Amino acid sequence: MSDFFKTVKGVSQGLYKEKMSKFISYVEPVQTADEAKAVVKRYTNEYHDARHVCWAYMIGTQRNEYLSSDNGEPSGTAGKPILGQINSFGLTNVVIVVIRYFGGIKLGTSGLIVAYREAARLAIEAGEILECHEQATVTFTFPYLSMNDVMKLAKGGDVKIVDQQFDNTCTMTLQCDADNMPALRGRIADIDGTSFQE
Repeated sequence: MSDFFKTVKGVSQGLYKEKMSKFISYVEPVQTADEAKAVVKRYTNEYHDARHVCWAYMIGTQRNEYLSSDNGEPSGTAGKPILGQINSFGLTNVVIVVIRYFGGIKLGTSGLIVAYREAARLAIEAGEILECHEQATVTFTFPYLSMNDVMKLAKGGDVKIVDQQFDNTCTMTLQCDADNMPALRGRIADIDGTSFQE
């Protein structure tokens, strides 16, 4: 059961113009809802003179944590089309913000939906989509005497050291692909004196 998911590599920007209105869009990778909300707040402050700052985010490998906002646009005309593009590209751990500068001509409901959808799409297509593997971490303690064995394990292949503390009793947190975790835990358990911290 390997859990792959798609996200964006970094920040990318799009621009869509319709009947004098300007839609500036940004997509950013995020890990949590709080991070996504902080990104929204940053753009809201940066573009404080804009008529609307609409957004949507999706979090988690199961893609079941999401939220969107029309920010004063007619209900369903901004946040939903932005979220729709996140779904169309199968992305997660992303936030998309679309800033609208009103040009004086109303676009109507269908015009707004098209504009927000296109702005979101352009931002996604301007960047790079990454296929990532869901990660898992394990924290364990071990006696100082087992240091060499633990370091051999930690430095081997697809394992990343997230945290380490060395004392009489040492603690380490390792990260690897989620579907390799059972094998990693087995190898840790084989080292003298190790115990897992759940």
